Amino acid sequence: MGIDLALLWAIIILFGILMYVVMDGFDLGIGILYLFIQGKEDRDVMMNTVAPVWDGNETWLVLGGAGLLAAFPLAYSVILSAFMLPLIFMLLGLIFRGVAFEFRFKADARRRHFWDKAFIGGSLTATFFQGVTLGAYIDGIDVVNRAYAGGPLDWLEPFAIFTGLGLIAAYALLGCTWLIFKTEGLLQSRMRQLARPLTLILLAVIVILSVWTPFAHSEIAERWFTLPNLFWFAPVPVLVLLVTWFLLRSLNNDPHAGPFLLTLALVFLGYSGLGISVWPNIIPPDISIWDASGPPQSQGFTLVGALLIIPLILMYTAWSYYVFRGKVRAEDGYH
Repeated sequence: MGIDLALLWAIIILFGILMYVVMDGFDLGIGILYLFIQGKEDRDVMMNTVAPVWDGNETWLVLGGAGLLAAFPLAYSVILSAFMLPLIFMLLGLIFRGVAFEFRFKADARRRHFWDKAFIGGSLTATFFQGVTLGAYIDGIDVVNRAYAGGPLDWLEPFAIFTGLGLIAAYALLGCTWLIFKTEGLLQSRMRQLARPLTLILLAVIVILSVWTPFAHSEIAERWFTLPNLFWFAPVPVLVLLVTWFLLRSLNNDPHAGPFLLTLALVFLGYSGLGISVWPNIIPPDISIWDASGPPQSQGFTLVGALLIIPLILMYTAWSYYVFRGKVRAEDGYH
């Protein structure tokens, strides 16, 4: 029995995307939270919590894109053709966010507000269009003769826009709980206050998407609500409610890492729900990972490189977070 290279590569790409959402999600969330914090000192502390690690977090986005090209060239060509505009807007947002990150610390007091606005705008833009791309992806892509058959604005529809707004709430909560973990004093107290409404907003988003998606797509409804699947997948919504309850409860005590870990659990459960809805299709609604698979020789060759580089990425990521562990205070600088 041979190795299922398509399945292995699907797992690698799914893992890379999840790592990107988790790691770049909370620093994009910090940019979104700048809207609620006006003081320079607090904004400096917020940015300093991710200053040593933010650019390394985006490694996972590169891995996911490169893996898709290497292992599933059909999916790569169709997805990029279908979502060219939102992906360009996302990249522009990431560029603005990155430039603002570096220049804000070098700007004088009169010009710093410009880079603060660029940081906020870049974070909001990148997050929103990531969510729009996700929503349009779930809605399905028109493919004829192994090529994208839709128009350049097919992604611009209500479900995708709502998903974009929902992802803003998710990243804001990730950033908020990260700051609870990494800061103290008045800033941490402010984040605890913000975390409660953000948690409820995210729960509402999850509920709406969980109802909207199966109503709009009969094949997804059949997957979730027919027996025996219903018994297998029922723990996912139950766990969402339990994690949300524990998250709200943890904010009433003296929280540190707990709210952030519980928010990560919510993100993972939402990601699991997405996987259940579309698996094994890599181009919804009906092109599977095996249909879109590249030549086995290409998949095998690139798999060797992936299995070598992924442990290295995990090691230097873990080491960077370990070195910069602990609380960040106003006197801590960024150079």
